[in-house]
Amino acid sequence: MKKTVITAFGSVLLAAGLGFNGHSAVAGPQDDTLRAAMSGEILNLDYIHTTRREYIILAQMTDATLFTMNPETQEIEPGVALSYDFVDDATIEVQLRDDVRFHDGSMLTAEDVAYTYNWIIDEDSESHARALISRWLDRVEVLGPHSLRFHLSAINPLIIRDMAQRVPLRKDGAYHHDGEVDHDAMAIELIGAGPYRVASFNPGVEVVLERFDDYYGEAPEIGNVVVRNIPDMGTQQAEMMSGGINWMFNVPLDVARSLGARPDIDHLAGPDLRVSFIVLDAGGIAEPDGPLTDLRVRQAMNHAVNKPEIAEFLMGGGASEAIHTACHPVQFGCLQDVMRYEYDPARARELLADAGYADGFSLDLWAYRERPKAEAVMADLEAVGIDINLRYVQLETLNQARASQDIAAYIGTWGSSGVADTALIARVHFSDTSDRHLSGDDEVVEWVLAAENTADQDARAEYYRNAITRIAEQAYWVPLVSYSANYLVTSDLEFPLDNDGVPRLQNARWR
Repeated sequence: MKKTVITAFGSVLLAAGLGFNGHSAVAGPQDDTLRAAMSGEILNLDYIHTTRREYIILAQMTDATLFTMNPETQEIEPGVALSYDFVDDATIEVQLRDDVRFHDGSMLTAEDVAYTYNWIIDEDSESHARALISRWLDRVEVLGPHSLRFHLSAINPLIIRDMAQRVPLRKDGAYHHDGEVDHDAMAIELIGAGPYRVASFNPGVEVVLERFDDYYGEAPEIGNVVVRNIPDMGTQQAEMMSGGINWMFNVPLDVARSLGARPDIDHLAGPDLRVSFIVLDAGGIAEPDGPLTDLRVRQAMNHAVNKPEIAEFLMGGGASEAIHTACHPVQFGCLQDVMRYEYDPARARELLADAGYADGFSLDLWAYRERPKAEAVMADLEAVGIDINLRYVQLETLNQARASQDIAAYIGTWGSSGVADTALIARVHFSDTSDRHLSGDDEVVEWVLAAENTADQDARAEYYRNAITRIAEQAYWVPLVSYSANYLVTSDLEFPLDNDGVPRLQNARWR
């Protein structure tokens, strides 16, 4: 009997598919080529200038970073860097390996690393990583052929994590030719130092990768990876069924379950760091005297929503779970021992009556994705007497209304850029400069900012403990569910589904 393979923060299996060097082929190990399909158009191979998930997946294969993330433990491990030392609060010294080669055969040195970081924070670089790295970096100084000194502009607890996840290393002078800046120098003909090198690239059509034999780390088991741009999900399905591809991601649940019933295809459901939640106008920012300023109303809304059913039936089940905090449970600092509001419509109606809303009230609830989930939330709230006007709009429309302080409640989602640290969700949703912060609680803001301004992990954990506890007790949010990442894969390939939801094709292997 055909099975669906589901993991919740573990490892599982996956597969591959289509056209190496433009020639169709049956997906599988016959030519040692993993063939994958991606919907998002790939026009630029340089992760320094992009942020989309497709580019993250490619960069994991083609690029090297100073440090790496252990996908199972989410711990930082050595990469190109052998070690680092905080000389003081404003200085980090980093020692490099001496055996790292770029894909053109040249050896990587401290000059290359310094150039990469100094260029990223340069205003002329137009790098998507600039805003993140310039938060803490002033400049990088070369001390020797394989040693560097990072001069910091601010204390930031995520420095090493940022190095591991956001800065692919480039050759010295990569973006400068004859005194001119070339932002697209690595867009088509990428020279990285990762486990795969780019063999060919047809923008918007396909990327062909081959194993880099001089890679300094553990070599991938599969020799070649072909990533095809196939925007239409129906075409991807047809290719999967015909054996033209053997890997799809971001697959709609109904499609994944349907094709996963075939004997030669597996439906894999793994964890994702994205969570969904309802932000409530507890501070009366949009409606100064609105019902959401009453704690009992907010608690009632928390009791009213059947989160386990939404997770199981609308979000994929297994890897999707009901959440109870304003962060993902696997993130550092995301305390789980907090007040929980179990599904209890009767208790919700009691609380509404106590607050003076026995006959309910009207509420505009904004949403922008997963309409079935939004409609399920609406139905649950209406069942306890709240008259919901669902404002289902494009994200840009919601953003504009929120910036104008016209939103009392909205269903939001956040993926934390795949970073398992509460800072990535707290800094955006509970800062005094964010229009997403509707609680009006200055102390929560202080705790979140304090956690961002110390590298002491015990102190950070305590600050987040205080903030997450208060958010739950005061029901500033209705936490909903974590997401499930759905894949379709052929059955001849093992593929790890990692805790952060980032697909690492370089770790796949044939069965």
